[in-house]
Amino acid sequence: MFKGIDISSSGLVAQRQRMNTIAGNIASVNVSHDPNSGESPFYRRLVTFQADTESLGQEPSGVGVKYKVEIDTDSELRKTYTPGHPHADQDGMVTYPNIDVTTEFVNALEAGRAYEANISAMDITKEMFTTSLRILA
Repeated sequence: MFKGIDISSSGLVAQRQRMNTIAGNIASVNVSHDPNSGESPFYRRLVTFQADTESLGQEPSGVGVKYKVEIDTDSELRKTYTPGHPHADQDGMVTYPNIDVTTEFVNALEAGRAYEANISAMDITKEMFTTSLRILA
């Protein structure tokens, strides 16, 4: 019974990380360089999920989720002509991240719904546990 709560809580943690990553992307949409690493330019971050088969143990039942934050270097970066900008190249072009705000908002909505679904699953599991204890008493 507690395995269901563990699985849902791993989903909550993963979706919270996804929301934090999306918020960071939206906040950095007009940043011309990565302030953490000093690299130029800032690249969009992605969160990928996979089954947490390492925590299976002896039980072949359901598994939780693991996440990994990756940098999206496949998308083409956005260039803008701004000759006075401190990060402009010799042609006056400034490179900005490959972040589409609309896509990020849609991803944020999806992550929010997945977070809510995991909370609902935890509530149902808790309700089943409480009902089981009531029947036994």
